[in-house]
Amino acid sequence: MFGKIRGLWFLFSVGPALFVAASTCAAQPSVHKVPESPGLHPLAMYSDGRMLTTPAESASHFGGLDYTYQWPGSYFRAAFEGTEVFFRVVKGDEILHVVVDGRAVGSLVKPEAGVYEVNGLSPGKHQISVLVATESQAGPNTFGGFAIPAGETALSPAPRPRQIEFIGDSHTVGYGNLSNTHDCTQDQVWADTDDTKAFGPRIARHYDADYQINAISGRGIVRNYDGFQADTLPQAYPYVLFDKQQKASDPAWKPQVIVMALGTNDFSTPLHAGERWKSRDELHADYEATYLRFLQDLRARNPHALLIMWATNMAEGEIEAEAHKVVQQMQQHGDQRIAFLLVDGLTFGACNWHPSLSDDQTIADKLIHVIDAERIWTKK
Repeated sequence: MFGKIRGLWFLFSVGPALFVAASTCAAQPSVHKVPESPGLHPLAMYSDGRMLTTPAESASHFGGLDYTYQWPGSYFRAAFEGTEVFFRVVKGDEILHVVVDGRAVGSLVKPEAGVYEVNGLSPGKHQISVLVATESQAGPNTFGGFAIPAGETALSPAPRPRQIEFIGDSHTVGYGNLSNTHDCTQDQVWADTDDTKAFGPRIARHYDADYQINAISGRGIVRNYDGFQADTLPQAYPYVLFDKQQKASDPAWKPQVIVMALGTNDFSTPLHAGERWKSRDELHADYEATYLRFLQDLRARNPHALLIMWATNMAEGEIEAEAHKVVQQMQQHGDQRIAFLLVDGLTFGACNWHPSLSDDQTIADKLIHVIDAERIWTKK
């Protein structure tokens, strides 16, 4: 299950915890690790992103459920009336941003397992969000839920009526987008990747929409970056986690808009001896046929959604040309709720020539223009 209100609590572990405070002033809200307390009560939670829900081994006062996830861009929301709130980390080889009432409270970098408290809040109603910033290809992470102390009032966080899904590769993940240099180590890429600032969440915030980021850096439609062996995005897409043990299925997830960008990894490097395509023409034919099947499957599950495929003009226009062909084939098959967008003029100033924060804003602006032109939110 995912995308529904859940009565739970938060968990994250693995590695040392580093807290970056929004302010050192005692009057300001802050987040810090605390001993586990039995005097807490579960707080209903809304989350989005593909998640595997399992019974927690302990800490039933947080709701008794664990939420394991691996696709980027997952987030958790809760609402309450009071001055403090708690969440629990089970496994957290990641960076988490903690936001209260739309204001950044702090970030947890590879937080240790345990309970975290957000305090220093003024009396009244509050909304808390915990946002996953990093990519986790190596393995999933787990969140345990929220809780509040006795005397505070639990409020119900509501799902937003608008939903947008983003499917893609590193450009959609926000790979290294905080960096202002092209030369980055793997550790620097990890630390400088912030999906919450990538174009997808920017668009979702613009429309006050819930969102999913179903993207994996380095993956393509039929060929991964430089031909490396791993599941392509269409092969991984149907599953909750990258181990492919459970199919993703959520009746509540009905995005009105699905945005895709795939092809950079298929075409940005030359073919090597031993790959199954003997020529670029063979690669093109395989890409077009596989992408077409992927889009047709998406359309079957989302008959009313607006599909937007965008591409850059990288690889001397090869990516753009191939992606556009697939859109044209969908249109020739009678699908008129699909659009193609060329996004040019990007600086690619971030790690390993990836889109920078300013590029993320450019991409978001151009996609917003397409969505607005379709009047998607006013059509029945």
